[in-house]
This record gives sequence, structure tokens and C-alpha cells, in this order.
Amino acid sequence: MKIIDNPYELRKELKNKEVGFVPTMGALHEGHLSLIKKARNENKIVVVSIFVNPTQFLEGEDLDKYPKRLEADVKICELAGVDYIFAPNIENMYNDSDEILIKAPKVRGYILEGHFRPGHFDGVLQIVLKLFNIVKPKKAYFGKKDAQQLSLIKQMVKNLFLDIEIIEGETIREKTGLALSSRNVYLSSEEKKRALSISKSLKLAAKLSLKEKNCNKLKKEMMKVLDIDKLQYIAFVDREFNYIHEIEEKNSIILIAGFVGNTRLIDNIYL
Repeated sequence: MKIIDNPYELRKELKNKEVGFVPTMGALHEGHLSLIKKARNENKIVVVSIFVNPTQFLEGEDLDKYPKRLEADVKICELAGVDYIFAPNIENMYNDSDEILIKAPKVRGYILEGHFRPGHFDGVLQIVLKLFNIVKPKKAYFGKKDAQQLSLIKQMVKNLFLDIEIIEGETIREKTGLALSSRNVYLSSEEKKRALSISKSLKLAAKLSLKEKNCNKLKKEMMKVLDIDKLQYIAFVDREFNYIHEIEEKNSIILIAGFVGNTRLIDNIYL
């Protein structure tokens, strides 16, 4: 396994190779590992990027304290059979004071996560496009936990005619049901217990949706289960991220975002 920090060196190494790519911000957990294993099974060469991208963090968010465990991440990748780790510094990725910018779509990029974190998806799409142009993968792997991000990346690939297949990975959860996230390390034991109400509310809605299709009624039942400090949204959308009023079988997503203590958590369930 090689660790490379220079974009041009990595591009030279990967020239004419069929690559499966897993972009990450490090602090790897079982969710990342599931994507890496999937990539390993489907590609000759596997590349994992580890880069905490500053342009997707808003002022006052946790950029400075975001978990960084490069040594542990390298070991995880090595054991998983990764061929290359791309671990650039900020200067490698943003070396122009007047950068070309990527803008998220005016509607889908500014609802839900885009509403509460304005500009976030501009930064996400900017760094993902840069990484795609460096690695030039045949397949790139993203988790369904970040459902809106996944949808926008797929839209970018379609709109910009990128020759990349986006592979979706299921949300990986702890045995308790809590969705794995690098930010879970911020939670105290008491907060972690209350955070479980997020996945419980989603499971309840999924169960009730077998008979009850009205989204407002499902939301009311979810609210009875939730035990978090601040709810930002419960949203019902189709797979194209249009708001819906009735559950459409095999074409719906229920999404939640909110705070437990000072930690912002997101989760969803595909129906």
C-alpha cells in the first residue's frame, strides 16, 4: 500500500488503471470499511482518500476539532487491502486564491441540509469533483446515510457527463441501531442513549407506513418517540428529493437532523 499526498503523483501512479474510489474525511469506522470492502471486491485497484475538506464546513462548525486519526486509518486501510491512500494537505487541494467554484443546484442544494448549512454542498461538490479528476475512478462509493449528498453527487455526475459509476452503500449501524458517524465520539453515554430515539423513530415510521401513507400523521408518531435537544427537520422526500405528502413504496426517504447535546446528527430510512 502506498500513501501519497501529491495530486499529480497520484494521477501518474493511477494512469490507465481501473480504479474503485472511496472518498472519506478519515476517522474511519465500520461504515467506511463496508464501502472499502465493496470496492475491494469489485475493482483491481482501490484508492481511499483521507481529507478533511474545509470548504464544506460553515463558520462555527467543528472543522478544527473534527476527529483526525491518520495512523489508525492507515492501519484499517492496510488490513482491508487498499492499494493507495491519498492524504493531501489543504495547500495540495486549494492552491489558488481565486478558485473556480462549483455551485449546488438552486433547489435541491438549498433544502434540508443545504438550508441549515448554506454553502455546505458547494464545498462538497467542489472537493468531490477535484478528487474525481485526480483519481479518475471507474466506480466511486458513497454511503446512503448522507442521502442528500449522495443524490447531489449522482446529479453532478449526470449533469457534467462524468464517466463514473456511483455505487451506494447501506447505512451501517451499531447493534443498538445508532447510525455510525465519526461525530458519535462527541456524545456522552447519556447523550448516546437519547440519540437512539432517532433511529427508533425512523423504524417506527417505516413500520407504520405499511398501512399509514400520510406523511403528516407519520411525523406526529415520530415526534412522540424522539428524545433529542433540538430538532431541525423531519422530511419526507422521493428519491429525487422532491417533497412528498404520501409515502410512495420503493421511492421514499424519511430524513431527520437535529442536535443531541452539542452534537448534530443526521439519519434516514429508505422506503
